[in-house]
Amino acid sequence: MTDEFKTITGTSEGFYSEKRSKFLAFVHHVETVDEIKNILAAYRKKYFDARHVCYAYMLGADRKDFRANDDGEPSSTAGKPILGQINSNELTDILIVVVRYYGGVNLGTSGLIVAYREAAADAIAHAEIVTRQVEETVVFDFPYLMMNDVMRVVKEMQPRIVSQTYDNDCQVTLSIRKSEAEQLRTKLKKLSFGE
Repeated sequence: MTDEFKTITGTSEGFYSEKRSKFLAFVHHVETVDEIKNILAAYRKKYFDARHVCYAYMLGADRKDFRANDDGEPSSTAGKPILGQINSNELTDILIVVVRYYGGVNLGTSGLIVAYREAAADAIAHAEIVTRQVEETVVFDFPYLMMNDVMRVVKEMQPRIVSQTYDNDCQVTLSIRKSEAEQLRTKLKKLSFGE
């Protein structure tokens, strides 16, 4: 597994119109299913007069937690094309909601697939895509006498310091890129044995 993934920051919007049907697309950076449920509830409330509120999401650096929902549209004509845009852009920790206002003319299944895909693509095009690292947490307990040595390793490897307590017995919690976590653990352990 790679220790990098692509996601978006914040939110963005997109739009697509076909035969008087309007497709409003919204992209959100999300990290939990509860967050997704709250956002969906807000859209359903705000756009209560819309015919459909379809969505797809992808969570986690391994991109294994995902869902697509057609919200009453013919099977696989809405959620799947939205999810397809998430996949083709290799994104995760993302929710795309597409709200459809029916224009009075049926688009057919191929027309719906194109409309939902294009609305989602437009929203992604307006989003800021960023690459993030998968981090792992390393907790290290040590006597105060080893403080300088521990800080030298921290300075050298540059993990993010999550928390630290200093007393006779000290503890530091560090967060570092997953691929470098084992190297950090090894260097800290060597300090304990005076190597």
